[in-house]
Amino acid sequence: MNHLPILPVLIPMLTGILLLLPPIRTTLTRQRLFALVAAGLNLLVALALINQSTSGEIAVYALGDWQPPYGIVLVADRLSSLMLLLTSLLLFAGLLYASSGQDEAGRYFYPLMMFQALGINGAFLTGDIFNLFVFFEILLIASYSLLMHGGGKHKTRAAVHYVLLNLVGSAIFLFALGVLYGAIGSLNMADMALRVRELSGAELQLAKVGGLLLLVVFGLKAAMLPLQFWLPRTYATAAGPIVALFAILTKVGVYCLLRVHGMIFGDYAGEISDIIQPWLWGTAVLTIAIGAIGVLSSPSLKRLAGHLVIVSVGTLLSALAINTPASISAGLYYAAHSTLAGAALFLVAELISEQRGGALDMIVRSRPVAQPVAIGITFFITALALIGMPPFSGFIGKLMVMQSAESITQMGWTWSTLLIATLFALIAFSRAGSTIFWRTKGKNTDEVAGSSTKLAAIWLLLLAAPLMSLFAGPIVDFTAATAAQLDQLAQTPQILLNGGGQ
Repeated sequence: MNHLPILPVLIPMLTGILLLLPPIRTTLTRQRLFALVAAGLNLLVALALINQSTSGEIAVYALGDWQPPYGIVLVADRLSSLMLLLTSLLLFAGLLYASSGQDEAGRYFYPLMMFQALGINGAFLTGDIFNLFVFFEILLIASYSLLMHGGGKHKTRAAVHYVLLNLVGSAIFLFALGVLYGAIGSLNMADMALRVRELSGAELQLAKVGGLLLLVVFGLKAAMLPLQFWLPRTYATAAGPIVALFAILTKVGVYCLLRVHGMIFGDYAGEISDIIQPWLWGTAVLTIAIGAIGVLSSPSLKRLAGHLVIVSVGTLLSALAINTPASISAGLYYAAHSTLAGAALFLVAELISEQRGGALDMIVRSRPVAQPVAIGITFFITALALIGMPPFSGFIGKLMVMQSAESITQMGWTWSTLLIATLFALIAFSRAGSTIFWRTKGKNTDEVAGSSTKLAAIWLLLLAAPLMSLFAGPIVDFTAATAAQLDQLAQTPQILLNGGGQ
């Protein structure tokens, strides 16, 4: 049996446990080294899974050799491998940045980051929605504690709101699982995709209710309108390395919409096929609109970055609403770009706030940063990438999404909202950059400690923007093949029940 798919779950889980035990727990230096080595190993495993999936192989890992639909299964295909790679990059960059001193604010920073990665990786790999719920709870519990890393009343208040909202989401998720199991008789995604085609009467209606409840749960995690209000404030209060990893959390919600609804309630689900499609267009447009308004009115860089995350979610929902292989491929390319570039902006904002005294990352006139050239370059490149200016990957991603629109109506909504959001982002970044780097007063005499490591973490993420443009051809080929594979799995889910393959 190929044991590679279980490693993204085992590595962070075992690392998190070992970090809580002596002798590793006794010194921060040992924790740093151990966590970075584990994160690097996790990144290598993600690259190996990408290489394996490139051939079209789908690895179905049955824990304890209990075969689906009865046992716990992990599925490593093109989509899950891509999301694992993004998570691994964010984890390594976040830990690298924190190793310069931010990890000193809390005793359990490294174990919590590992458990957070465990939950995220598990959510991307699981083949049944009950274990999706389990991994959701793991990542949420870790995120509750990480939000309060460093202390402070603002972090505590934001964390309380975040916890209460997600507790409601978890309750709805559990209720949806009960409804779906009662109606379909299974929680394995592939098995559900087959059984749902045979439903009728009351069971059919119950399955529809369960699917719509899942839309609420995944919409909350993805921060789509009207469930987006928690994100900007929550992300603005969290420490930079933590919120850099959080940049993937909204993509977990979008991934679940694509994976769960695409397979179980997609084009081949019979009478309840595409049940979320009527909701997606309006939600996508309004999510982009509210995010763009937030970008324009953001008082700080982290708030600006949080609203850009909402814009990216709306863009991905537009790709799902168009619902063609071309739009799904475009959405996957854009998801990779927006996740890495958004995480880079959070780290840039954190570095700026560390060097401006009481002004932090607020977009107000204050003393200059201690490294205006080095930080200014990273800010400029990050801004161009997120605005979507050529030659960076943001331009290619947005262009692919717009070109995937087929009808006049789709073109009208997609092109207008994305172009207006791009204009608002350009204005917001111009205002922020000119205020922070040019409209300064006084001098900065602070000594900069560990800045080279922090800049290295930022550049690790930021280099994705030009590299994704340089290698756009192979990447687009991969995302197109991923979209085709998703359609194949939705049409013939027996592939997963029979152990995967090519």
